[in-house]
Amino acid sequence: MAHEPQPQPVDELDAAAVRTWSSLALAALGRAREDIDAINVYPVADADTGTNLYLTAESADRGLTEAFPEVTDGTARTSLAEAVRAWAHGALVGARGNSGTILAQLLRGVADVLGDEPAARAEQAGQGPGGLLARALTRAAEEAYAAVAHPVEGTMLTVAGAAARAGEAAGAAAGTAAEVARAAYDGARAALAETPGQLAALGRAGVVDAGGCGLVVVFGALWQALSGQEPAAEPVRGRAVPVPQSPDPCAQEEDGPAYEVIYLLEASDAAVGELRGRLDGLGDSLVVVGGDGLWNVHVHVDDPGAAVEAGIVAGRPYRIRITHFGDERRRARGERAQRAVVAVVPGEGLAGLCGEAGATTVLVRPGEPPAVAELLDAVRRAHAREVVLLPGGAELRAAAAAAAEQARAEGVRVAVIPTRSAVQGLAALAVHDPGGSFDEDVVAMTAAAGATRYGELAVAERQSFTSAGICQAGDVLGLIDGDVAVIGSGLAETAEAVLDRMLGSGGELVTLVLGPDVPDGVAERLEAHVQQGHLAVDTVTYRGGRYSAPLLVGVE
Repeated sequence: MAHEPQPQPVDELDAAAVRTWSSLALAALGRAREDIDAINVYPVADADTGTNLYLTAESADRGLTEAFPEVTDGTARTSLAEAVRAWAHGALVGARGNSGTILAQLLRGVADVLGDEPAARAEQAGQGPGGLLARALTRAAEEAYAAVAHPVEGTMLTVAGAAARAGEAAGAAAGTAAEVARAAYDGARAALAETPGQLAALGRAGVVDAGGCGLVVVFGALWQALSGQEPAAEPVRGRAVPVPQSPDPCAQEEDGPAYEVIYLLEASDAAVGELRGRLDGLGDSLVVVGGDGLWNVHVHVDDPGAAVEAGIVAGRPYRIRITHFGDERRRARGERAQRAVVAVVPGEGLAGLCGEAGATTVLVRPGEPPAVAELLDAVRRAHAREVVLLPGGAELRAAAAAAAEQARAEGVRVAVIPTRSAVQGLAALAVHDPGGSFDEDVVAMTAAAGATRYGELAVAERQSFTSAGICQAGDVLGLIDGDVAVIGSGLAETAEAVLDRMLGSGGELVTLVLGPDVPDGVAERLEAHVQQGHLAVDTVTYRGGRYSAPLLVGVE
């Protein structure tokens, strides 16, 4: 958790005040997150609203700190405009869940006003910081409502709107920034108390809106940052009355889409407009926030693949997170899932990708293969009755088999699929069906992995003999199914030769996993190469992240 400053009263809303607001909001959400999780019943009762708000605020705070570390020591040399833009960007790239995505758009609205430096200076000179802050809060509420496909009253949108109206009234009366913040805080608290009467799901459970509760925390932190006074009390803690618990756990599985899909998207405004229409037809709880070419997309759907494909049509989606609500509810109740996947992957980006698809991951670092104990720990962490283990390399089969045997002795049913590359693991994970029978799922995943040819590019460390001839230190080696097939001098040229050989026997989908030091231009070149030479073949590209090979290739 970030360092929590001791605020002093301030007369001006500047970069240091924004930094204090961020730190106080993060600390307060950290204290309240479990209580907010406990009252989370809308739109999905998955007990994670407080956690999502905290993680979003943490990303926002990190974005501000990393961009302008000098703000933290109280001697800010950063402008107000620069600070709020960095803060809002940090929230956008790290937004989690429905509530976190809306919070990110609220901060963007604040940044749209305070981040317009010439206009902000002029308005502050004419109206004072109170009027400027009031306008920022109003813009924040407007943009949050606009970002939600179908706004619902009795939610954090209602709380944001009430806070903005109260702040505008204080600003119109020539109030100071602290007075505007106090009015917004009081308006938010009053609106929060009314939410059970506005939304039937809250009224039945006897709780206030969880997202609105978190937003009250954020407004309390704003007032504290500007006034130096600590809010009299935290917002509503815990349940107003206990939420009824059904004796049948399955009865708590609510109607509605089964998956939450979130991803960052690089796309134009026009493409995002079309994307909204596509996603609105696929599910609900659609929130698309951002702008200037970068967006955070959130939607609840039954077909997560279709939601991701819609993003691919619109632009370049990445940091894709797919969450199954049934799994989240079971974890919240401390129950063991029926089935899980454990994937061994060589790269932080791949670990994130598999994790977003629901797998428990084990990260392989160069020269440090995981031991049996580490694999067994991952199987235990999956907390499931049935586990599919994807070792990701022939050299790990023995360790995977030993871990599986020990897990079976503990009562877990484990199947090891003999994947020899991370791209085979991705192919297997893509067809994983947790709702089908275990045997059928294992057969389908094994078939998908076996039907995927795999390639890899590496750099030779010394002169040596290979199946493709003699290589020199620094040469680029193109391996296909584990054997050196091409020796080249450049990464892109060698990759093209590898792709041509792999596609010579046919294929429908090419998967490219780029290492951390490979420029985006290489991916664009390879995608174009596939498209020109193989019109019926699709290409998907991922970032392997730290510890991954320069390039992994899969052909299905």
